[in-house]
Amino acid sequence: MLEKSPHVFLVGAGAESFADESGFKRVENQYFITPYRSKQLQAMLGPKPTAKASGDPAAAAALDEPPLGTVGAVARDSYGRLAAATSTGGMAGKRPGRVGDSPVIGAGTYADDRSCAVSTTGHGEWFLRTVQAYDIVARVAYGGFSLKDAIDEAITQRLTRLGATGGLIAVNRSGEIVMQHNTPAMFRACVRSAGPATVEIY
Repeated sequence: MLEKSPHVFLVGAGAESFADESGFKRVENQYFITPYRSKQLQAMLGPKPTAKASGDPAAAAALDEPPLGTVGAVARDSYGRLAAATSTGGMAGKRPGRVGDSPVIGAGTYADDRSCAVSTTGHGEWFLRTVQAYDIVARVAYGGFSLKDAIDEAITQRLTRLGATGGLIAVNRSGEIVMQHNTPAMFRACVRSAGPATVEIY
């Protein structure tokens, strides 16, 4: 998109056509359906006690963990330029046609070299309603918030007050990294040019 299109966002048949023109290999939708995820969906839709009693790890995961899964990244290069990216497998059991926050610029992903880069995960409908990623960038850029204070307000105040759950990772133009969540756990890691990597779950 960056190199071959004047547009920022393509979806549906237009996106598929652009992928073909750009030389990307296409696969059937069935390719993305794995046995593990199929079992998770079946366990979620079926009677919970039976699925739990089966001892199947995928069934247990479907019941013990929220049906969410996001991979996000934020980065700052040596020139201070910022970038953010977010990808998700979507919400298990969602209605066909549902679009979550991950691909929506400003909701699940946003970066501004003057402020910070943000990637979110969690209750997508609320991240869409609150334009969560951009809200944090705007607090830093226009409100004079520090990155930590902007995220504290977003996660511990705004989202929690709405009854929503999730988390995010962010980096600002000076290289400060903040990773925060109001869920029981969020797998996360960060690395800097100097010093060891940090990996956290809880």
